[in-house]
Amino acid sequence: MVEIRIIPATKDHAHDLAPRMRKADRDEVMAGSGQLPLQALLFSMEQSDEAWTAFIDGRVEVMFGVGTINMLYGIGAPWLLGSDAIKTHYRAFLRQSLLWKSHLNSQYSELHNMVDDRNKVSKRWLQWLGFELGPAIDIGNGLHFREFWMRKM
Repeated sequence: MVEIRIIPATKDHAHDLAPRMRKADRDEVMAGSGQLPLQALLFSMEQSDEAWTAFIDGRVEVMFGVGTINMLYGIGAPWLLGSDAIKTHYRAFLRQSLLWKSHLNSQYSELHNMVDDRNKVSKRWLQWLGFELGPAIDIGNGLHFREFWMRKM
C-alpha cells in the first residue's frame, strides 16, 4: 500500500522536488512565467496562504497550495507541481486530491487559475475534480492556456 503524508511545505522540499519535476509541469511553468522549476516552486509557496508537500513512500513528490487573488470575493488560485510519481501512484493521488479539494472549497468561494493546454493529464484531472475549463487562450509563441475555475456549491 502506498503511504502518502502531507505536511506544510518548506524551501527544502522545493529544492528536493525541482530537479525531478515532471516534464509537463516544467513546460507549463516555463511557458506561463518563464521560470525554472525551483523558481516556480519558491514563488508559488511565497504567494500562497497555505502550501503543502506530499511525501509518497517517504519522498517529496508533490507540492501544492492556494493563494488569495481576491479577498473581497474569496477567490483563491490553486496550484500543484509534482514528479512522475503522480502517474505511478495515480489512484492514491486521486483519492488524496478529493480530500484536498474539499478543504480548499471550505476556505474559498471560488478557485481559479490557468493550465497549459498541452497538459492533457492535468486538464483531465481538473475536470475529474469538478473544475470547469474555459476556451484556449493564445499567450504567444503558439502556446495556449485555459482558465479553470470551480465555484462553491
